[in-house]
Amino acid sequence: MICQQHPPHRFETIVYFSANRNSAHFIIQLLAATRFSFPPFALLNPMTSITADSKSLAAGHSTLRGVLVAFASYAVFAFSDASIKMLHGTLPSYQVAFIGALFGFAAVPFLKRRDDNWVDMVRTSNRPLWILRFACGATGAICSIVAFTKLSMAEAFALLFLLPSFVTILSVVFLKEDVRWQRWTAVILGFIGVLIVLRPGFRELSIGHLCAAIGGLAAAIGIVINRALGAKEKRISLYGAGLFGTLIVSGLLMLSEVSMPTAWQWLFLASYGLLGAVGNVLLMTAARMVPANLVAPPQYSQMIWAIGFGYLLFNDDIDLPMALGIALIIFSGLLTLARERKRGTPLPTAVTANTQAALATAQERPET
Repeated sequence: MICQQHPPHRFETIVYFSANRNSAHFIIQLLAATRFSFPPFALLNPMTSITADSKSLAAGHSTLRGVLVAFASYAVFAFSDASIKMLHGTLPSYQVAFIGALFGFAAVPFLKRRDDNWVDMVRTSNRPLWILRFACGATGAICSIVAFTKLSMAEAFALLFLLPSFVTILSVVFLKEDVRWQRWTAVILGFIGVLIVLRPGFRELSIGHLCAAIGGLAAAIGIVINRALGAKEKRISLYGAGLFGTLIVSGLLMLSEVSMPTAWQWLFLASYGLLGAVGNVLLMTAARMVPANLVAPPQYSQMIWAIGFGYLLFNDDIDLPMALGIALIIFSGLLTLARERKRGTPLPTAVTANTQAALATAQERPET
């Protein structure tokens, strides 16, 4: 029998022998001195094995619960995004963004830590980057709403899923990250997938396609800002930048045109804003239960929801080229996530009209 070698173990075992305690002590020392794995020795103290198995089982259950919570959060985000499309463009996009931002304050109490104050939402260690995130929050929210209004949900998600590729490119340019050929391959595959989906020259492109790409780029810039600031910035400050950016910019745009929503429109507006807040809270809960590298991959389940909503609610059709392009974009994103997980880089999460979702797994300085 070939035994696998392991480093020496420390045994803390109490053995009771009524006949010869010295012999028992000698046997224990002999086994502890060996460099071989000896599973039958666990029988001397069965509680050690049982305790280890119990801890392993509990950890497995906790991981499963965390991943399921992540899936639930992305499902909630998909319902939030579907609420935008249910409005059918009857309200200006900036008005939808403004009301959604108001409901977004519902997530703030869950973001606040014991040493956080409300003023920390606008306090920052780097004002230029905070203002840039302020602008990206507004741009991403408004453009994503336009994308979901003008495009099928599957097509909007496909373009927004360029976010990991944008993060890779921006990380090279601004953070000077070392990107190897595998990640560049993922970026190229992602853009090939977009070309297959869009088929420029063979089908008409709209403002929705442009806004989807801009929305993904704005969210990517926000993620790169999170990485640049690292643990120096409070998460509530980053959240406040995006929230106030959307609120103020869309509020100013509302001065030119505003419509009084009907009862049904209020229902969908509340659904968009509140479900976005709930999705953020669930995503933060998942990030506390499991490592961030287990929270990001389930985001691609949103494409399943998008296809289902599109077919059942909006009569959307997906032809073969679009399906192939979407599959290529998703593969590109998963490849990027796999490479960044291996490098230990924080993963971009939650492609959604709610641009605050990426903060769920953002690093934050410890409490004081």
